[in-house]
Amino acid sequence: MSRPSREKPAPGGASDAPVVRLRLDKWLWFARVVKTRTTAARLVTDGHVRINGTRIENAAKAIGGGDVLTIALERDVRVLKVLAPGTRRGPFEEARLLYEDLTPPAPPRDEPVAGAQPARDRGAGRPTKRDRRSVARWFGGD
Repeated sequence: MSRPSREKPAPGGASDAPVVRLRLDKWLWFARVVKTRTTAARLVTDGHVRINGTRIENAAKAIGGGDVLTIALERDVRVLKVLAPGTRRGPFEEARLLYEDLTPPAPPRDEPVAGAQPARDRGAGRPTKRDRRSVARWFGGD
């Protein structure tokens, strides 16, 4: 069972509804940013997460609605605005209601993708089996 870590009154006293806040590592896990809560805690303690532009190294830091998280993952950087704290780690459809993705779209790639085979001219590079047989016939082989 999960429960919110803290409840604070809304700033300015404009509303009587408490602002629900949740541990950062727990929210990352609820929002399905990472697969395990341990991985979420490690991501935070390694300094890969920023809240409203401030680097955070404490996984127990409380976050709430309106906070903007910048998360440096293995292959990309995600910018998420927290909309709700969440109550459980549900399916993806439920998890995506917890945040708004502010990540800018990736720029189009002009250079070829790493690991892709470059295009080569016909006859350049390693000969095909057919080429090897024709060369063998030329020199009097099989």
